Amino acid sequence: MKPPAIPITDDHIHIDPVNGRGIEAAKDFRRSGGTHIFLVSKPSWSFGIEPSSGEDYREVFEATLRVAEMVRETGLVVYPVLGVHPAEMNRLAARMTLDEAAAVMMAGLDLAARYVEEGRAVALKSGRPHYEVPPEVLSASNAVLFHALELGAEHGCAVQLHAESGPCIDVVEMAAEAGIPIERVVKHFATPETPLMPSFIARHEDIPALAREGRRFTMESDYMDENSRPGAVIGPKSVPRFTRRYLEEGLITEEDAWRIHVETPSRTYGVDIALP
Repeated sequence: MKPPAIPITDDHIHIDPVNGRGIEAAKDFRRSGGTHIFLVSKPSWSFGIEPSSGEDYREVFEATLRVAEMVRETGLVVYPVLGVHPAEMNRLAARMTLDEAAAVMMAGLDLAARYVEEGRAVALKSGRPHYEVPPEVLSASNAVLFHALELGAEHGCAVQLHAESGPCIDVVEMAAEAGIPIERVVKHFATPETPLMPSFIARHEDIPALAREGRRFTMESDYMDENSRPGAVIGPKSVPRFTRRYLEEGLITEEDAWRIHVETPSRTYGVDIALP
């Protein structure tokens, strides 16, 4: 395949050599024209870990960084994103109080932030359940989310949010209180009405129209790399393929593609995206 004229960036992808296709999935992305990925840590249970302290997340993060090194050997540029999946709240609360669960998750985020401080990761991952939960669970989850935003402000890094579908308007006020710029609060699996920085699934039907409007956003596959769910959410080839299709059909311009894949993620994460 002819090398891409511009970098092609997947803003949220998982690569799992234990439970999924691993490096072969990364190679698929590269062969399809992909150049850069934001590699997001998977939940603790993907590694068979049942955390009782923040330190217990270290193996999750170290495993993610080991995968990052493996993927870099394929020629891709990899930016690790480390954090605690919001669904951990329910799992932890099954064996401890909600306050204790929130404290464990916050301590896990503190550890992730140290990796950012050391330059081994570029952003944090947090959020709240995307499904209906009791008010007390939502409150505890929002406390964890706010802590992540405070850490993002303290360390000058972006925070990727896994949360309910929709605008998440209340997070704007939370971000302002935490002191983190709203353009560094990334809504993973976004919908267009969000005031946060949207990261859209590559097949999202509104991408061409939003690009023509000059809207700042990124594209992602949210590829889970799990053999039990092959191709979910969409495959590793998706971001480069959809980008190429949008360009070939005249739905977006090269300037739009540059803004999506280079300018916006570079500004959001404080990295320098360029062709390797």
